[in-house]
Amino acid sequence: MDALSELLRTVRLSGAMFFNARCSAPWCVRSPPAHRLGHYVAPNASHVIEFHFIAQGRGYVRVGGETTPLVAGDIAMLPHGDAHYMGNGLGGETIDGESSMAALLSGDVKLSHIGSGDGEETRLICGYLACEGRLIQPLIAGLPRVVRVNVRQDPYGRVLEEMIRHAVGQLAEGRPGSQTVGARLAEVLFVESLRRYLLQLPPGNAGWLAGAADPAIGRALTALHRRPAHPWTLDALAREAGLSRSSLAERFARHFGQGPMGYLADWRLELAADALRTTSRSVLQIAAEVGYDSEAAFNRAFKRRFALPPARYRRSSREGVVSVSEAPADA
Repeated sequence: MDALSELLRTVRLSGAMFFNARCSAPWCVRSPPAHRLGHYVAPNASHVIEFHFIAQGRGYVRVGGETTPLVAGDIAMLPHGDAHYMGNGLGGETIDGESSMAALLSGDVKLSHIGSGDGEETRLICGYLACEGRLIQPLIAGLPRVVRVNVRQDPYGRVLEEMIRHAVGQLAEGRPGSQTVGARLAEVLFVESLRRYLLQLPPGNAGWLAGAADPAIGRALTALHRRPAHPWTLDALAREAGLSRSSLAERFARHFGQGPMGYLADWRLELAADALRTTSRSVLQIAAEVGYDSEAAFNRAFKRRFALPPARYRRSSREGVVSVSEAPADA
C-alpha cells in the first residue's frame, strides 16, 4: 500500500459514468459547479470531481478565462469542481447542462446527440467521483483547475480505454451489475489520471503528489496515513523514511509547507472531524482513535483548529451550521 492508496482509503470514493454523447461541431455545453451534482450523485458527499474522456475527435474545456484543448484519448479531470464549458468549434447554441442533470444522473447513459451542425464529430464520455472534501483536500490542493492526461500513449492506457467503452456499452444496455462496474471504473480513472499527471510533472515540483512520489517521503507518508494514532516521533519517522531528522523535516516543508509532526497533527484532527460528522462514537473514543491519550488535550487541539469544541462541532455539523466548505482550516 503506497501513500496515495492509504489516503484514498479514507476519503470514501463513490463514482459513476453519467454521460455518453456524440457531438457534431459546432457544439458547446455549460456545466454547473460540481457541488450542484451532490444531491443527485451522493447526498452525503461534500465534494464532487468531474471527468470527461474524449473517445473520438477533438474539443476543449474552458474554466474561467483558461481554455484547455483536448484530443482523442484525453481525460480532462476537474478536481476542484469548477463550473466549465466543453465544446468544439465556433457558433452554435450553448446547451445548459444543469437543466438536464437529473435525467443524466438517473443511471441512464444511452447515447445522446449534441449539436446541429455537420462538422467534426466528437465522442464524449463523462463521469463523476464523490468524496469527503476535507480529507481529500491535501491531495487536490496543489492540482490545477484542469488535469489533462492522455491514455493512448501506452498499452495499459489503450486497455483502459477499451474498458471505458465496454462499461458504457453495458450501462446503456442496462446489464446487471453495470452500475457497479461503472463506479469502480470511475475510481480507476481518477487514480490513473493522478498517476499520469504525476509522471509528467517537471523535476523538483512541490505538492502532495510529488511528495508521495519521493521514495523516502512516500514511506513516511504511508506510515502516517496507515497508522495515524501511533505515537510517532520525528526520530521514528526518519527511520521509516531512511533519512536524517533534518532531511525529513526539510523535504516535508518543501512539499507540504510544514514539518511531518505538524502534518500528522492536522491529519489526526481532520480524521476526528470526519468521525464526529459521520459517526455516533463518543468524543473520548474518537480522541483515542486518532492518537490522543487525553480527552482534554484533544478538545483543546480541536478547538484551536475548528473554533468549536468537538461536541459543539458535531451538533453544528448535523444541524447544517458548519459545512465542510465553511469550517475554518485554522483558528
